[in-house]
Amino acid sequence: MKAKHQRYEALVKAFHADIYRYAFWLIKDQSIAEDVVQETFLRAWRSLDALNDEKAAKSWLITILRRENARRFERKQFDTVDIDDCHIQDDTQHADGDLKDRELQRLLGGLSVEYREPLILQLIFGFSGEEIANQLGLNKNTVMTRLFRARNQLKEALEKQNEQRGRVNG
Repeated sequence: MKAKHQRYEALVKAFHADIYRYAFWLIKDQSIAEDVVQETFLRAWRSLDALNDEKAAKSWLITILRRENARRFERKQFDTVDIDDCHIQDDTQHADGDLKDRELQRLLGGLSVEYREPLILQLIFGFSGEEIANQLGLNKNTVMTRLFRARNQLKEALEKQNEQRGRVNG
């Protein structure tokens, strides 16, 4: 049992930051992302004996996280409230980060999930095309095509944006 604890602690120490970063990107809510990461590591603890290849630990955790996130929607019960009782606050003026980072996030968010997800797995986690294919259950050639198209769509969006800025400023 002590060996399992040590193995689990090493897993958490090595991958918690990356798994949280991916969860936050996926969910875009800090507290929900923290909950999903906690559930992810709880499931990882329960299934730790199933992890035979330590090199696959990161992709294994990401798979667990994606499934946990999907489970949120399976069991989600929507509460209804009276619209007159709601106060809506605009937090856009207080947003953190650099304008370019927010703009890149906006452009990434504009990509369809089929293109965005492989690109994020490559950019944030540094996964290879083959690893992404395994994560998403796709053919490697399909992943490479999606990565190529995602980069081209981002490039076109940036060029279009710069062109529009040029017209406004010129």
